Amino acid sequence: MWFSSSALVLLVCVLSVEASVHEYAGERFATKGNAFVVHGGSEGIYSSAPTQSTSVSANGDSFIRFEKITFRRSKESANLSSWPVHAIVFEVEDRETIGGSAYGGQRAVCCTGDLAKLGVCTEGEIIHRPSTKNPSWPQVFGVSFEAHEKVATLPSKSIQITKTGMYNLYFIHCDLKLNDLVVEGKTIWKNPTGYLPGRMAPFMNFYGFMSLAFVILGIFWFSQYARFWRQVFPLQNCITLVITLGMFEMALWYFEYAEFNETGVRPTGITVWAVTFGTVKRTVARVILLMVSMGFGVVRPSLGGLTSKVILLGLTFFVASEVLEMVENVGAVSDLSGKARLFLVLPVAILDAFFILWIFTSLSATLNKLQARRMMVKLDIYRKFTNALAVTVVVSVGWICYELYFKSNDVYNEQWQNAWIVPAFWQVLSFSLLFVICVLWAPSQNSTRYAYSGDASEEFDKDDTTLTLIKPSLTPAKDVLSAPEARAMQGSNGLSKGDDEEDKIE
Repeated sequence: MWFSSSALVLLVCVLSVEASVHEYAGERFATKGNAFVVHGGSEGIYSSAPTQSTSVSANGDSFIRFEKITFRRSKESANLSSWPVHAIVFEVEDRETIGGSAYGGQRAVCCTGDLAKLGVCTEGEIIHRPSTKNPSWPQVFGVSFEAHEKVATLPSKSIQITKTGMYNLYFIHCDLKLNDLVVEGKTIWKNPTGYLPGRMAPFMNFYGFMSLAFVILGIFWFSQYARFWRQVFPLQNCITLVITLGMFEMALWYFEYAEFNETGVRPTGITVWAVTFGTVKRTVARVILLMVSMGFGVVRPSLGGLTSKVILLGLTFFVASEVLEMVENVGAVSDLSGKARLFLVLPVAILDAFFILWIFTSLSATLNKLQARRMMVKLDIYRKFTNALAVTVVVSVGWICYELYFKSNDVYNEQWQNAWIVPAFWQVLSFSLLFVICVLWAPSQNSTRYAYSGDASEEFDKDDTTLTLIKPSLTPAKDVLSAPEARAMQGSNGLSKGDDEEDKIE
């Protein structure tokens, strides 16, 4: 299995599309206040020890390197004089040193005529003041267009990072005549341990540990599966599928981060595969939870008329989750804007809520049936399963509240070193629930006592676990006869034996 996984990863590496950490391909400047801005990047960077050399070493040092950054303007604009175009790099704690206002008015990034009259800046330049902690920051440098020149190239420059922090890069100009200006080129951002951005760096080790955890769980499960394969029933095959998908997902994410960290190139192919395996795993896991809650494979042989509805819900969840994960991860380094993220997260959240509602509604009906029919062995395992699900939901709600609190109090990403814990927690929680399910339904010599036995007394009504939002199917008239009526009919016709056989067939 691991050999095939490695072969797949190597194949995807060859076919992957390479992209620099931050690449600019004709990015247009957007209006922000009285300035025109292109966001060049925002990443957490760990400090490197200062060196005596004037050049920045590529080994063990942190830096931001500018490579072939060019600004292009139209032929019409080339006939006009213009103010310079600047690049500004600053740490998030120094954000208040950028911009200013005259007489307490609206804050501006570009020096206005009023501020120029006060002698605090030169009109057309970026307003900035030295940091109180490090007078050499923020770093501001730029380039001007020569007469009739359409292209201006920023001098190659490497900025060594000697303080751990969240660093921001913006390209800014203040000239209304350069409304068609675009920027091209790339910048390379590096941490002491590699090219992974600071917020992503902990994930490489995290997915390494998660891969090991899935291997250990897989060894336990597959060894039990091999020993008692004659007693395996459909539900255990579904759990095997989830474990296999989880192993592939964790391995792919680890290789994706390791490749990115080593080369400074994000392997898009591996990212797509990791996202897809993860989305398939989450979808299959939710569908299996729903099927177990309905009693599939344990107290009923099939879902009957509910099968198409369960498949439709699963496919809808897969599409919504796949789109969200693709946009968030493939080729992305900086965070999504709030509106775009909300637009993509909302459908997934609604579908997740519907899954939870349907699961617990189904579980309630299943528990009632088991208790009424005194199937104590299956009732005990379903109670444990219900308790595990309830704990998971309560912990999830609590973590969502914490996540909202964390993000509302970290507007400028100042807590970037701890931000990885938020998404990592969901991986740990889902693995914990999978582990509990594996313990409850592990293949064993007595596995068949948890499986559907085919007794007529175990048959469930097809739509007992259907939500009121889903229209139940019509019940045949003969199925709604009460027990006394049925016995009366059997006694009057003298066909009790024949009816018993018919019930078994049903």
